[in-house]
Amino acid sequence: MILLDCITLAMLYTLRITAGAAALSMPLSFWLLAFSVFLFLSLAFVKRYAELHSQALSGNGKVHGRGYYTSDEPLMLNLGVTAGYASAVVLAMYLNTDNVLMLYRWPEAVWGAVPVLLFWISWIWMQAHRGHMHDDPVVFAVKDRASQLAGLAFGAVMLVGALGWPW
Repeated sequence: MILLDCITLAMLYTLRITAGAAALSMPLSFWLLAFSVFLFLSLAFVKRYAELHSQALSGNGKVHGRGYYTSDEPLMLNLGVTAGYASAVVLAMYLNTDNVLMLYRWPEAVWGAVPVLLFWISWIWMQAHRGHMHDDPVVFAVKDRASQLAGLAFGAVMLVGALGWPW
């Protein structure tokens, strides 16, 4: 049940992307779906990991109503970090497609998004491991200064890739 819980959360978040694309009559990219499934799976695992971490610190052995045990904490950590890094691998593989050459004026610049994503995934998990993840990971990211800067850096890299360097 615990694995189905996180996979279901990731699929529901990905369904939002699917619904948005349908509402805008836009085709869905395999790459976007693959990237989002792994990224959202990592965020689902970090959400559950933070709950388990909190329960373990308070001395509870089991999270009531969910089927999780605090002893599942290391497994959630491993699965979540792996899923997050898989999203970075998918992004890197996408950046090696012909689509990127057609869509971006300076496709080499877009490669800067990969280390930014790796930093942010590592940062989120490090904060959760340290017990600083008290919110939903998306809420945490919106409030967290390092996450905000990573988002700006990611956007800047994509913008430079799309528009080219100004000089």
